[in-house]
Amino acid sequence: MQKRDFFFEMFKVLQKRVEHQEVKGSVAHHPPPPPIVHGQACNVEEEQYSERVYTIREGETLELQCLVTGHPRPQIRWTKTAGGASDRPGNLSLNSGTLKIENISRHQGGRYYCKAENGLGFPAIRSIRVDVYYLDKPLITVHQSDDEAKEQFYFERTVFLRCAANSNPPVHYTWTRDREVLAEGSDSGVEIYKPFFTQGETKILKLKNLRLQDYADYTCIASVKTACGIRDRSTVFSLNNRTGPPSVKILLDDPVVANPGETITLVCKVISGHPLPALRWLRVNGEELPKRTIVKDGTLTVPVISDDDGGTYTCVASNNVGNPAKKSITILVRGLRKGRFWITPDPYHNEDKIQIGREVKISCQVEATPSDELQFNWLKNGRPLKSSERMVITHTDPNISPGTTNLDIIDLKFTDFGTYTCVASLRNGGIPEISIDVNISSTTGEALFGNILVCSLFCAAAEQSVLFCVSVTPTVEPVYTEVRQALGRAFSLTCNLLQAYPARHLQYEWKLGPRLLTVGQFSDQTHDTSYHVKALNREGYGEYTCDITNEAGAGRCTFLVTGKAYGPEFYYDTYNALWQNRPQVYGFKLQWTQMEPNAVDRILAYRLGIRQMGQIRWWEQEIPIGGAIQKGQLLTYNLTELVKPDSYLVRLTPITRYGEGDASERIITYSGCVCVCLGEFHCGFEEEALCSFSQDKSDEFDWTRHSGTTEGITSTPNTGPSSDHTGSNQGFYMFIETSSPRLEGDKARLMSPNFNILSKGVSSSASSNPTYCFTFYYHMYGRHIGALNIFLRQKGQTLTDTLVWSLTGNQGNNWRQARVNIHPTTAFQVVMEGVRGSNNEGNIAIDDVTIEEGECKDSPPNNLRSFASLPSCHVFLLYVTQSLVLIGWPR
Repeated sequence: MQKRDFFFEMFKVLQKRVEHQEVKGSVAHHPPPPPIVHGQACNVEEEQYSERVYTIREGETLELQCLVTGHPRPQIRWTKTAGGASDRPGNLSLNSGTLKIENISRHQGGRYYCKAENGLGFPAIRSIRVDVYYLDKPLITVHQSDDEAKEQFYFERTVFLRCAANSNPPVHYTWTRDREVLAEGSDSGVEIYKPFFTQGETKILKLKNLRLQDYADYTCIASVKTACGIRDRSTVFSLNNRTGPPSVKILLDDPVVANPGETITLVCKVISGHPLPALRWLRVNGEELPKRTIVKDGTLTVPVISDDDGGTYTCVASNNVGNPAKKSITILVRGLRKGRFWITPDPYHNEDKIQIGREVKISCQVEATPSDELQFNWLKNGRPLKSSERMVITHTDPNISPGTTNLDIIDLKFTDFGTYTCVASLRNGGIPEISIDVNISSTTGEALFGNILVCSLFCAAAEQSVLFCVSVTPTVEPVYTEVRQALGRAFSLTCNLLQAYPARHLQYEWKLGPRLLTVGQFSDQTHDTSYHVKALNREGYGEYTCDITNEAGAGRCTFLVTGKAYGPEFYYDTYNALWQNRPQVYGFKLQWTQMEPNAVDRILAYRLGIRQMGQIRWWEQEIPIGGAIQKGQLLTYNLTELVKPDSYLVRLTPITRYGEGDASERIITYSGCVCVCLGEFHCGFEEEALCSFSQDKSDEFDWTRHSGTTEGITSTPNTGPSSDHTGSNQGFYMFIETSSPRLEGDKARLMSPNFNILSKGVSSSASSNPTYCFTFYYHMYGRHIGALNIFLRQKGQTLTDTLVWSLTGNQGNNWRQARVNIHPTTAFQVVMEGVRGSNNEGNIAIDDVTIEEGECKDSPPNNLRSFASLPSCHVFLLYVTQSLVLIGWPR
């Protein structure tokens, strides 16, 4: 046996002989692991359990040598615990004595193993752990304590500056304000702490009740205490009264529709935010942007667009203040694809057999983008086919994808053999059509018409002919109908015969449940049969059936005659909880109309059931009804003593002499309405939430929130205000920007919150309707000023907009006040409409909107036109939520 051993020296000796020298030593059958030597390191910890910890700075070159001798010469292989080393960039040598990684990254740290073997004895293994040190530049993010995102940081706001940096070893942070080091306890308005919910050494600077001196430059210094020679890194953030989260707008309507091959450009514009937000574009679900995409300054261009480029694109704006702002838009690439057809019944799978005289349906389905442009045409033997009594063509809803068209061939005949073509196209053209052919011929007759009764006859001539003798089961309508009828009334039930073969000896049979009512036979001229009831009694309620039969089978009409009342229809414009001057309870005005009240006996009462959500128990009571209910009559019942803020399920069931009718249910949720103190509402647009004002989605463009110090907004010179109406360039107002792409006559509509008015008494009258004074400031300066219009929008059965104030033209470079009396009779909004003039010097601004109960006093002179409106009620409520749910009952 040959002698074979690994020879090793101790590490201190090997350090002197690094230059690939073989090491001689004594023979051992189980030699010690091969030592690993390395280049210059930041630090090498003492060996523990045959492992050495080697520290290196990110970006430097890692070089490890495994020194080993033996005979035969051992093969050396480097491995790593996590993942294969082959996926790591750099000049990497794996199968030699040297492991070299140039420009090492943080992800390449870990434990490396040197394994030496020559086929004799056990392999020799030695490991070393590589620790990569790094320190990234810290990132400062700013947040407010308020739940709602605010664009500006005000006094008495708590602000958090969070500093975070990726590092190894753990980072230590230092905060300075205008070069003054901040320490815990050095300023009563400042706290520095590490929150429990974060990992690592993340430090947060908390500014309590923001003060003037807190508007300053804050520096976060991140340090790893010069480990591996890594220098400290820092970031500066300037906190001021303009600091605010980003908001963006995409300057295109959603969706964008394009033909394949076109170039699409999406423009994302910063509306507000300080510091100026950075913009980037993303696709949903992490998809990469198309390779041809060009992104520059928030503009995304997709040249030569294809089907794969369609989808949703999102513009993300971030400035490290609050949460990033996102706006999405969908690109629809026009096209037709995935066309298919099927026949019902399906003769090729033997699901059913088609008989002459029966119905055959050919269905054609195509996926189209956009779906509402899809249109179908049918051809028979190349000629256009129109819908008729026997050839019925139908299409599905154009907004549903995939689109489907059906050709129903009723009472199939041999003359219907031929080639049917379904042609799908897009309404606006530009895309090739899709054609699908379906051939029905005599050669496919055996497959299609395998269930036909064949009788062989011979003519006087020598030719043999085949006569198809068809037996068709009677087809009738209606298959099922519910008939609601009051006691004592006369009514008739009619069953119509659509088709049958043979048509002779057709019989009908009427029954009420199992009881036979009448029988008879059809004549050659009759196509229906009727059963008449002169005066309905209680025994007359039930299920009536009419069977029409021939030798092939029977068709049945079914009628359910009932005296049940239809269900009530809740009036969903009912608004929030009635205001009550009690802290723990609230009331709700339940309103409904009755569906078809005259169809059955008079409704005597309603059974009201109410159950607290999450509970099982119901509370019930009856609401008596004194007289007959008219169709469309609004019924009202006040629910009281509802516990805040619980939600309730309400069930309402009409009751007649017949018994209970159909029940209807709805949920009422306490929405926490804001009761306007002293009947007054005021908004200065100082908060990003805009006091719950909203943009009208049906107009051409939006109002913009602005101040004299807002960055990211390009305003047209010689028009618009430079400050809010108080003269402060830090105050906010709303204005319309009339520069391109705006056109003359374009409208921007800003809608107030919904206001509810409720009567103090049991019933309302014209005399109890109050007047409200609507006051606002306006600025209409520029050569091309259009118009500013004020509408009163009232919410009854339908929405109605009434013009109550209007002004056009240049009014000078100053703010003016307008006051107008409004007289709502129901829930209402105020709509402020700005109309673009003939050119871009036409910016219109508004500020400080107020609504208060009572007539306007000392109305200032201005060129206003007042319009008469309608009377109103008393109690005045502002509410923000739009959907209502029923609330509370007993505790």
